Parts: sequence; structure tokens; C-alpha cells
Amino acid sequence: MTPADLPTASPRALLLDVDGTLVDSTYVHVSTWARALAEARAPVPHVEVHRRIGKDGSTLVAELLEVAGVEGDDEVRDRVAGRAKDLHDEYYADAADSLRLLPGARDLVRGAKEAGWITVLATSAPPSEFRHARALLDVDDHVDAVTTGEDVDTAKPDPTVVAIALERAGVEAEHAVMVGDATWDAIAAGKLGIRSIAVRTGGIGDDELRAAGYAEIADDAAGVLALLGRL
Repeated sequence: MTPADLPTASPRALLLDVDGTLVDSTYVHVSTWARALAEARAPVPHVEVHRRIGKDGSTLVAELLEVAGVEGDDEVRDRVAGRAKDLHDEYYADAADSLRLLPGARDLVRGAKEAGWITVLATSAPPSEFRHARALLDVDDHVDAVTTGEDVDTAKPDPTVVAIALERAGVEAEHAVMVGDATWDAIAAGKLGIRSIAVRTGGIGDDELRAAGYAEIADDAAGVLALLGRL
């Protein structure tokens, strides 16, 4: 048998959530959503916001309006929801300069690519938010593809954005790994048969992460990089 006859390993893809996984934005979202909802006359406890961060924005707002006890017909609720979304966008943009990378974020992207992984930034964040995170990461030369909120109508736990990331990676689900910080990342990946690894940097407890379907849990992106060597 010649070297050309030897079987080659299938390409593998690392699908990386961004907010809360690579960029320390979870609690910025919590505070800006809480402030926006309060000003839209739908105040809710911060904990109710936190447990929904990473979820589709429209679903997040609809659920939080229920928590706030907002009453009225669809027109009233749509008006409150629209006001809250606009305020959140404004407040989050104002806070963008306070965002920082999480430990090991840049090293994970670069290390995975250098180890032969196809790397995809699989986010459903609006392009305006993603542009700042992308500039902060500064890893474009190690990224094969990206997704943003422009690619989907509904974000996680709907699996569409993960399916698009998988398609852009050009591998089968069995050869991909999703890395995220929220339960919604694992739920979305699980619907497609994709294995997932959690980071604790989103503030979600291990029991919840495991229940959502994560196969492994690491402290942060640096911990994920250490895990990749044995996957």
C-alpha cells in the first residue's frame, strides 16, 4: 500500500458561539436588556433576563413581557416589545467599548485552525454587534466562515443558524463540535446531531449545561483548547 492509498482523516469543524463564549458580553446584555425593559414599562428581575440570554431576541422579549405582566392586545405588546428592542440596541452599542475577550478566546480560534479544524464563528448576533466582537477577536485569518443574524429569521434554540454554520464548514454533523455558553447552543446543536462543549463564562450552572446536552464542560475557551487535543 502506498501513502496515497492510506485513508485520510475526515475534516473536522469547530462551530464557535461568540457572545459569552469568546467575548465577555453576557452580563452587558443582561444589564442593557433589563434597563431597556424597565424604560419600556416592562421591568423584570435581572435573573429572568440572564436565564434567557443567547435565546432568539423576539422570543426573549416575548417571554419577558409575560414575566413583567404586560397586558393588552397584540398591538400594545408589539409596541412595548419594539421599544424595548430599540432601547437595548442603543444601550448595548453605547457599552460596546467595555467589552473584553474571555480567557483563551483568541488562542482557541488560532489553535484550532493550526490543529487542522475548520473554524466557524456561529453567531446570530446582529451585524452591528458582531462587527465589534469580530474586531475585538482579530482572528479573521484563522476563521473559515461566519454566520450572523442576517442569515436567519429565528435564532437559537432554533437550529437554523447552526445548520448554516455546518453547511459553510462543509462537514457532516458527526465531524463537528459546537462550543457555547448557553443551554440554547447545546439544544440547537443536539437537534442536528452535533456534539457540544460548554464554557462556564456565561454564568450557567453545570447541572443546567449537562441537562441541555453538553458532552463536556470547560471553564473557558482556554479549557476548550486543551480538550481539543483528545477529540
